[in-house]
Amino acid sequence: MAEERRRDRGLRAPAWLEELLRTTPPRVPWRDVARFAVSVPAPLAVAMVVGGGLESGAVLGAGVFGTMGALAASLAPQPGPLRDRLRRIAAATTFGTLGLLAGQYATNGGWEPVVLIAVLSAVAALLSAVNSALSLGALQLLVYTALASGLVTELSAAGEVLFFLCGAAWATLTTLVQVRTEPVDPDRSAVATVFTRIAELLTVAGTDAAPGARRALTTALNAAYDRVIRSRSRSAGRSRELSELAGVLNAAAVLVEGAVATASAGIQADPQDVAAVHALAAAVSGSRPLPAEQPPERDQGHPALRAVRHGVRLAWNVVGDPEERARAAALQPTVSLPARLRDVVDRTLASADARGFAVRLALCMSIAEVARQHLPFERPYWVLLTVAIVLKPDFGSVFTRAVQRGAGTLLGVLLGSALLAVLPRNGWVVVALACSAAVLPWARDTNFGLFSVFQTPLIILMLDLVLPGGPGLVGARLVDTLVGCAIVLVFGYLLWPQTWRAPLDQALREAALALDGFVDAAFTGSPAERRRARRRNYRALTELQTQLQRRLAEPPPISTRAAAWWPVIVQLERASDAVTEAVIATRGGEPAPDLAQVATLRRAIRRLEDDVREHRPPDDAELHADGVLAPLAREVDAVRRLVRESTPSWRAPH
Repeated sequence: MAEERRRDRGLRAPAWLEELLRTTPPRVPWRDVARFAVSVPAPLAVAMVVGGGLESGAVLGAGVFGTMGALAASLAPQPGPLRDRLRRIAAATTFGTLGLLAGQYATNGGWEPVVLIAVLSAVAALLSAVNSALSLGALQLLVYTALASGLVTELSAAGEVLFFLCGAAWATLTTLVQVRTEPVDPDRSAVATVFTRIAELLTVAGTDAAPGARRALTTALNAAYDRVIRSRSRSAGRSRELSELAGVLNAAAVLVEGAVATASAGIQADPQDVAAVHALAAAVSGSRPLPAEQPPERDQGHPALRAVRHGVRLAWNVVGDPEERARAAALQPTVSLPARLRDVVDRTLASADARGFAVRLALCMSIAEVARQHLPFERPYWVLLTVAIVLKPDFGSVFTRAVQRGAGTLLGVLLGSALLAVLPRNGWVVVALACSAAVLPWARDTNFGLFSVFQTPLIILMLDLVLPGGPGLVGARLVDTLVGCAIVLVFGYLLWPQTWRAPLDQALREAALALDGFVDAAFTGSPAERRRARRRNYRALTELQTQLQRRLAEPPPISTRAAAWWPVIVQLERASDAVTEAVIATRGGEPAPDLAQVATLRRAIRRLEDDVREHRPPDDAELHADGVLAPLAREVDAVRRLVRESTPSWRAPH
C-alpha cells in the first residue's frame, strides 16, 4: 500500500499546477446567457439584412463595430444594483470610444505611437486603482486602442465611433429589460442570504464543517453590505428601502456574534433558533411572512446560546415590525468632495503600488508596440491586446492569467479557425457568434482560460469578416498570443520579484491591524463601533484568503512560501472568533477584562504587524491573561508562534 501511495504521488501534477487548473463550475446564469446571445450578434445580423449578406463594405463595417460596442456593454455589468451596472456600462463605453479614437494615431511606425501607448497605459493603470468601474474602463481603453491600431474598414473614424455607441446602446437596453424583469430583488436576496448562512453555521456548530460555514457567512456579509450600503441608489424612495435593509443587517450583528461564538465553543445550537433564523431569511426575501410568535427569551444555558436567542429576538423585532425597521434604518453617509478627491489621490498618485503598476504596464505595452512595428506579424495588434488583458491588476495572478490566456487562446484559435473553415459567409456566422457569446457569462465566472476559449473565436469571426485572412492566420494568431504572454511574464513579472509576495504581505499586515482594531472596539467601543470593527476584521481575513489562493497558483518557490502562511491565516480566524466569544461571555455575566491586559494583547498584535512587514520572527515571550481574555491570549500566542515558524521560508529575493 505504501508503494502504491508513493507511485500515485509520483504520477500527480505539482500542487501549484493543480491549483492553476482547478475550477469550480458555477451555476449557469441563464438570463445572462439569453441576453448575450441576443444583444451581441444583433448589430451584425441587422447589417447582414440591410446589406444583403456579409460581403465587405461600409455596411459590414457598421455591423462589426456595432457588435464590438454590444460586446463591451454586455460584458460590463456585474450582479448588483442597477446604478452600478449602468456605471460600469458607461465606463466601458466611454473609454472604449476613447480607445477607438486614440488607436487612429497608433497605426504607423516611429516613436510617436510608442509614447502614446506608454502614456495611455500609465493613465489606465492609475485609473484602475480608483474603483472597479474605472478599472473596467481602463481595460477597454487599452483593448480598443489596440484594435483600432490595426483594424481598417471603409468607415470613417466618426462612423466607427457612432456604430460602436449604437451597439453599446442596444446592449444597455437589453440589460435594462433584464433588470426590470428579474423576479427576485437582488438587494433583499443578499440580506436574506446572510440569515441563511447564519442558520447553516448554527446547524453545523460543533462539527468539522463549522470553519467553512463561518467563512461562507463572512462572504455573505461582505456581499450584502457592499450591495446595500455602499451601492445604494440616490433615488428617494429606493433609498429608504435600502436604508431599512441596512438596518436589518445591522440588527443581525448580535445574532452573527452569537452564531460565531456558538461555533467557536463547539456546542450544538438550539433547533428552535435554527428554524427561527430560516424564518427570518424567508421573511426578508419576501417568500413568506414572518410568524406572529417569536421564540421566547432564554435565561439558562451557555452564554453563546443565550446570545443567539437574544440576536434572534432582536432581528425578529426589526424584520417583523415596520416601525422598528424604520427606526433601525441606516442613513446614507455623506462624503464631501474634498474628501473624495483626497481618497482618489491616495489610491493613485500617492500609492507606491499604483505607481509601480503604472510603470510595469507602460513598459510592457511599449515593448509590445515596438514588437508590433518591427516583427513580421500578420495581425500585430493582437500582441498589444494580449498584454493589456493579461496584465490587468485586479484579475488575479499575472502568472496564472498568462498561462491560462495562452492555453485558452490556443484552443480558441483552433476553434475559431475551424469555424471559419466550415462556415459560409452568411447567417451561419451570426449563429456561431450567438453561440460563442452565450457561453461567455458562464465561462467568465469559471476560469480566465475558459473565458478566452470562447471569447477568441468570437473576436476572430468578427475581425475576419472585415479583414479576411489566409490559412496562415491561425499560426500567426498563436504566435502573437505567445509573444504577448512572454512579454508580460518577463517584463511584467520576472523582473519585479518584490511583487510576487507584496499582495499577500500587505493582506497579512492589514489582517493584523484589523484584528487589533477589533480587540480595541470589542472591549472599549460602542456596539456600533464593535460591529464595524468586526466587519472590517472579517473582510480583511477574506481578502487574505483570496491573496493566498492566487499565490498558490504560482510556481515554486512562490506557491510553497505562500502555503507556509495557511496555518497563520487559520489561527488569525480562531483569534477573531475568540474576540467574539469573549464579548459574548462578558455580556453573559462574566467580569469585564482588565484594560491593561487588553492593551498588552493589542501591543502584541501590533508588533505582529511590524514583524510581517519587516520579515522578522516575533519574540518568543509568552502572553498571559485572565478571565475572558485567556482564550484570546492563547490564540494570539499561537499566531505569533506560527509566524516565527513561517517567516524563514518567506524571505523573498532582494
